[in-house]
Amino acid sequence: MDELLPKHYADYRKRVRDFAEKEIHPVAIENDENEHFPVDLTRKMGEAGLFGIAIPKEYGGQGLDTLSYIIAVEELARVDSSPAATIAAHNSLGIAPIYSYGTEEQKKKFIPGLCTGEKLWAFGLTELTAGSDAKGVASRAELVDDEWVINGSKMFITNSASEIASGITLQAITGEEDGKKELTAILVPRETPGYETWPVKGKLMWRSVDNGKMKFTDCHVPEENMLGKRGEGIKIMLATLDGGRLSIAAMGLGLAQGAFEMAVKHAKKREQFGKPIAEFQAVSFKLAEMAMRIELARNTLYRACQLKDAGKPFGKEAAMSKLYCSEVAKFVADESVQVHGAYGLLRENHIERFYRDQRLLQIGEGTSEILRMVIGRYVLKS
Repeated sequence: MDELLPKHYADYRKRVRDFAEKEIHPVAIENDENEHFPVDLTRKMGEAGLFGIAIPKEYGGQGLDTLSYIIAVEELARVDSSPAATIAAHNSLGIAPIYSYGTEEQKKKFIPGLCTGEKLWAFGLTELTAGSDAKGVASRAELVDDEWVINGSKMFITNSASEIASGITLQAITGEEDGKKELTAILVPRETPGYETWPVKGKLMWRSVDNGKMKFTDCHVPEENMLGKRGEGIKIMLATLDGGRLSIAAMGLGLAQGAFEMAVKHAKKREQFGKPIAEFQAVSFKLAEMAMRIELARNTLYRACQLKDAGKPFGKEAAMSKLYCSEVAKFVADESVQVHGAYGLLRENHIERFYRDQRLLQIGEGTSEILRMVIGRYVLKS
């Protein structure tokens, strides 16, 4: 695919790949086993320019496009999904809505500090009653004397509980009439009194990602911390998820690429019946199927990115990319473990972690079932 793109994309891919191989690969297994969120590594990713990739330079970003950002996420996930998830959540869900819907004052206040790797910002949609049902939030915010007073909770929130987690864009009920909720997005800094957060531990996957539970008890923030207009919360959340789905798709694509490369390497090295197992048709067919699906996934995702960069509607393509790439990741990770045999079941082998990490991709930012509903609606509208 790079052969059909301007050369600067290939150069950028190599730069990110070199960083991932040098800085992330050596510590991936240890961080996963210890459920350790690596603050130092996150800061190194900031120094490498991996935060604010698609944000204009005037706000401290790198001034690159969506496809460059997606290539970066893909290359990180090729080595380890956890730092890829940190980058994806921070760029797509943390910074992007502030840039897309914030006032000039909000952009200048919040965004520059979020482009360095020294601070992370979270996206607050999921609650006990809200996830696939984006309108199901129970958290509330009341406007009192020019301040929002927030009460509620959030869960499974990426980049919310570490020492460098600095705040959240949350959706809350700000009014209700005839059973219909008015939902508004509000920027809430971590230093706000009544703001509490705890890390989520014991995860199957993304074990070195900062995921947290959150509670807000009479949190007071200025009225001007409202993001967008009052009542536009659901619009902002859903539009943000469209962009976020591209990054989850990139994680699936990168994970599949990494798992595929491990399978090829093992199949060439592992011998049975006097020859490498790659020479057996049963194994070569598996590798061929993996390669074909990865190529189709990359083409699908990159087209969606090009639509976004061209300023054209891309919601349907984002949903398709996320659904397809996540399922390709599942297929390739499973087949790669099969090629590895018993070796693929050991913690010391990276493919074991890939097999676990892919499982979230069919759940986060729209389950596969919800995405089929979304795509179906687009199809019926056409």
